[in-house]
Amino acid sequence: MSSYFPRQSVAWKLEEPPAFRRLTLSIAEMAIVTGVVLRLFRSLWLTHGSTSWLYVGGYYAIFAIALFGMATAHLGNYTIRQWVWRAPLFAAIESVAEAVTSLALIAAHREPAGSERAEMHDWPAIAASLFVWRVLAITLFSLILAGVVQFVRYALLKKEDRESTAIAVSEEQVQHAGEHD
Repeated sequence: MSSYFPRQSVAWKLEEPPAFRRLTLSIAEMAIVTGVVLRLFRSLWLTHGSTSWLYVGGYYAIFAIALFGMATAHLGNYTIRQWVWRAPLFAAIESVAEAVTSLALIAAHREPAGSERAEMHDWPAIAASLFVWRVLAITLFSLILAGVVQFVRYALLKKEDRESTAIAVSEEQVQHAGEHD
């Protein structure tokens, strides 16, 4: 039988996660990268795009997949209980990063605002709008994602004929819900 705890700490081997995994563990880094990339993507897409419905729909689809995908990549590292504060914080940091990127694009006269370029006086409204919509969207998405995760976990436990475990998980959730009321 192998020993799980070596007698000397020199024998321990520290394995670092791959680069993207390390990035997903950091709420600040993940949210900042997301905010900067999405704002630059928006600027490029709207500056060099067309007005067809397919083009606009493609923009929103890619944008949503990237935003919610990055949020999911971060949240997936933690328990659902931690999502309560992580999702809104991720959204807040992401919106601040996007607003700062927008400010830099406005200073460089590259931030689109309709058919014209945004000016400095437009920035407070842009930043406020970003904050409200990102926090609302990511929080709502994380609630839906948490529901799906719980449903899938419960269904998998039932499928494995672990009925007693599924019932215990269900009772634990009811108990925790009662504690918070």
